[in-house]
Amino acid sequence: EVQLQASGGGLVRAGGSLRLSCVGSGFTFEDYAIGWFRQVPGKEREGVSTIGSLKSDTYYADSVKGRFTISRDNAKKMVYLEMNSLNADDTAVYYCAATFDPIFRQATIKGDPKIYRYWGQGTLVTVSS
Repeated sequence: EVQLQASGGGLVRAGGSLRLSCVGSGFTFEDYAIGWFRQVPGKEREGVSTIGSLKSDTYYADSVKGRFTISRDNAKKMVYLEMNSLNADDTAVYYCAATFDPIFRQATIKGDPKIYRYWGQGTLVTVSS
């Protein structure tokens, strides 16, 4: 059974930092791209940052470029999202998701939630102003 579990959310003040973690199981982790997405009530889920099996193949939403860093450790089956300079607009439920790497590499928009097949539960990030 494919499972993805996100953790690391919490309450942080504006300007602060958090690191989210996502652990995968039940699939060949290194063959999959992993992405972070976020959603607030009443809005569509949006791609935040994604990383392919080639660790140099990454995507960042414009709103997080320069503030967030994605990384992966295939040996530990983990993907991390380091989030710095957080602001109120970053408040959301964050999800991690996986898609087969060839699909990721061919995607026009690597942060498009529609190309991701497997999803984990979310972790809530709240940034207080």
